[in-house]
Amino acid sequence: MTSPYTRPLRFGLVVFTPASRAEWVARARRAESLGYDVVSVSDHLGMPAPLATLALVAEATERIRIGTLVLNTSFYRPMVLARDLATVDHYAGGRLEIGLGAGYDKAQFDRAGLPWTGARERVDHLEATVRELRKVFASPESVPPAAQPGGPPILIAGRAPRVLRLAAEHADIVGFTGTAPVRDGDGLVLGGPDEITRRIADVHALLGARARDVELNIPVHRVLPSAATGAVTDVWQNELGLDAGQLAELPSFLIGSPKECADQLLERREKYGLSYYSVLEPEMEAFAKVIEELR
Repeated sequence: MTSPYTRPLRFGLVVFTPASRAEWVARARRAESLGYDVVSVSDHLGMPAPLATLALVAEATERIRIGTLVLNTSFYRPMVLARDLATVDHYAGGRLEIGLGAGYDKAQFDRAGLPWTGARERVDHLEATVRELRKVFASPESVPPAAQPGGPPILIAGRAPRVLRLAAEHADIVGFTGTAPVRDGDGLVLGGPDEITRRIADVHALLGARARDVELNIPVHRVLPSAATGAVTDVWQNELGLDAGQLAELPSFLIGSPKECADQLLERREKYGLSYYSVLEPEMEAFAKVIEELR
């Protein structure tokens, strides 16, 4: 599968470890100084509240965009969420990107005291949320008014076919999780290269003429110096036991020198149309060397 699309590469950093205000400010400013384009936060119980955190990040920085990767829409009422997101974007000067998902971890629903509905109901709620956000952002009566024309860009991320169809229809950015299908309610597991490649190809087919206007996003799980380190297979979520060769083929893994990793990103943009990479926080410094090579 060869893609003719050469959108500019963008790089986000997914931050989840800081505990104090000072740590969040320092990490956000470091990401900005290293050349990252976006700082994103997750939406999990046991971590800081995402929208309050993004307001802090925006206040502490000047250029870098802010985002959610991703909000669990099942936790929120669409109209209230639209108001809160519009307010954050307004205060951030139009730097917000909204990442949305249907929610996948039953344990977090249990902890929140929320009913664990079936996948169909959760995706229905995700779709209703996207439609409500678009409606509110487009309304001239929205308070506050949209800081970006049409509202902040929306990323929809997931691995299930229906979620990816929804993303292909409605999203500005389609997010691939890089994970395999699991029993509904279980945690994440890395998917193999054939499966991820097939999923990307399916989205290209669904996008059709929209493909030139939509970004494709995937995480960067690891940045490793070489396949000979012996630690290549010691990676998070590798419950399927993918070997070093399989991991090296994954578009979410970079293995080699900074120059070799930069070349891999350019090749994957050409092959898959992937142009937006969200780097997991432990790889921040290693990936910054790749940014230097590209820029």
